Amino acid sequence: MTAELKSSLVASIQASAAQAGLTLLSATAGIDYHGQSTAVFQLGLPGDATRSLQLELSETFEFDKPHLLPEMAAHLAAEARRLRNPRPECYVTLGGLPIAFGKFQWPFHLSTSGADTYIVHGEINLADGGTLNLHAKIAASVTVTFAQIVPAMEQPYAETFVYNAIRKTVDLGQLEFLKSGNRQPVPVTTRYYSRWQKKFLFTETNDKERLEYLLRKVYWLSGVLGQSRPVWIADPRDAQYLNTTEADLLRMVGNETGDKLMVLNGEFASATPLLMERAPEFQAALEAALNFTKPQFNESMRSGQANM
Repeated sequence: MTAELKSSLVASIQASAAQAGLTLLSATAGIDYHGQSTAVFQLGLPGDATRSLQLELSETFEFDKPHLLPEMAAHLAAEARRLRNPRPECYVTLGGLPIAFGKFQWPFHLSTSGADTYIVHGEINLADGGTLNLHAKIAASVTVTFAQIVPAMEQPYAETFVYNAIRKTVDLGQLEFLKSGNRQPVPVTTRYYSRWQKKFLFTETNDKERLEYLLRKVYWLSGVLGQSRPVWIADPRDAQYLNTTEADLLRMVGNETGDKLMVLNGEFASATPLLMERAPEFQAALEAALNFTKPQFNESMRSGQANM
């Protein structure tokens, strides 16, 4: 990376981060999957050195343009709020699995197998506060045609729909959590995008399902992993995943505070002792969701009754 390019990119990131309420902690050179240079930034909240997020961009990427800057600004603004979570890297699936995202190797790289796809590698870990140490290595793929929907094949423009495609794949039982194993595919296809509505669609949910999701999120991310510190409810990443709005998520939690399961403060909610008393219910949901991801042996095949 040239000094001139690095200083230009650093200046742009620093300005955008400051506008979002973030501090640039470091800027270093990295290497992508094919050995090309990248720029790696660590961003944090002012006065808080305990949590940071990594942003990795292609060496030649310039986002300070009218069609790219607004979405970069929105991404950084959301990350600033997400960093206030006790575990900013953790999310919950609709089925009730708390998972931590990590080791993502941005930006996308073209497939080496000859397929017409972009690939990004990463890893998700079961984040239940226990000692199972289960994880799944991920290879999320996007077709070149599908990539035309995305303003840029870079982390700020793709991270949300990639994370949600992974959560959806877990919900479908198509990713297995293991102690070791090879990378598992996550196809990010046009079935997740409505050209008519011009937005991503992952799961149709109703109020009951969204409320159950929010209770599970607050239980795991605030109560279990965060020592009852507040977590961000109005997360646009969750809103996209559930096909709803941030305002609707806030409304639902606000309506439930009378049951004393959560305490809502602005856009953040924390778990109460009453919610933590429902631990057996949430643990049972986790175990059911985890079992759903495990391949089930067909007994009829064992006895030779299946037609092949």
